[in-house]
Amino acid sequence: MATRRVAGFSPRAPRREGVHAGAMAVQWYPGHMAKARRELADLIPSQDVVIEVLDARMPAASHNPVVAELRRDKPCVKVLSKADLADEAVTQRWLRHFEEDPSVLAIATTLATANETRARVPALCEKISKRTRGPDKPTRAVIVGIPNVGKSSLTNVLMGRKVAAVSDVPAVTKVRQQVTLPGGIMLSDNPGLLAPRIEDNAATMRLALGGAIPDTALEYDSVALFGARFFLETYPALLVARYKFKDLPASPTALLEEIGRRRGCLRAGGVVDTYKAASILVHDFRTGVLGRITLESPRTF
Repeated sequence: MATRRVAGFSPRAPRREGVHAGAMAVQWYPGHMAKARRELADLIPSQDVVIEVLDARMPAASHNPVVAELRRDKPCVKVLSKADLADEAVTQRWLRHFEEDPSVLAIATTLATANETRARVPALCEKISKRTRGPDKPTRAVIVGIPNVGKSSLTNVLMGRKVAAVSDVPAVTKVRQQVTLPGGIMLSDNPGLLAPRIEDNAATMRLALGGAIPDTALEYDSVALFGARFFLETYPALLVARYKFKDLPASPTALLEEIGRRRGCLRAGGVVDTYKAASILVHDFRTGVLGRITLESPRTF
């Protein structure tokens, strides 16, 4: 699988403050994704509902415009996954924003609310479906979304048992899987699908920060610097609480260096290994240890 590295920071090279991912569009499109796009284009016309899974921490960045292109005006249930990691107030704004579209219903989910998800998602699919069905014509729904957004986890929750492989590494699902839910809905879980090119640098960095793009596809600490800048500007109190700062570092680079000193990420001569510090910050965000954070809000777009 070929990847394209983005101009920015070498893991061990000196850093230039303010440089994130350069001006280069990112391309990370494994062969199975091209196949998945073709199959999805063939499948969607026969479906009653599209279930689009989005990352609640970045609902816009995790929306694939290819899905909108293929869905057209097909009824859609948008599922904001990982809502327990996202800023709750911002999530509520996103839900209201999505439901301004009459063809869309939206729900925020977490693994802790599995029973509610198992009941509400099928009910929303039935509610928004436009097709008139007889008793022998169950609702057909297709789950779509980018890699590592939680599609297979949602399938497992809806089924009440593990039927799909789940991992925190992107692009685990390679082939379509069809199941019938306990309530009779015929559900198709498809491989994660990214747009062939991602032109928006900020969206790219959000996806990389959340783990939707492999860490090998971008300069890792440029992703951490992007996150550090956002956290300093938007969630400074969470940084203070997590890393026990008395005075908040003044810049993204200073933040990584201070995290490195406090976590013992030192090389010979007492020099801070900021690559290791970057790994700590990104891990703390992805796991929710840093706190409930949303990287974008509806007013951003």
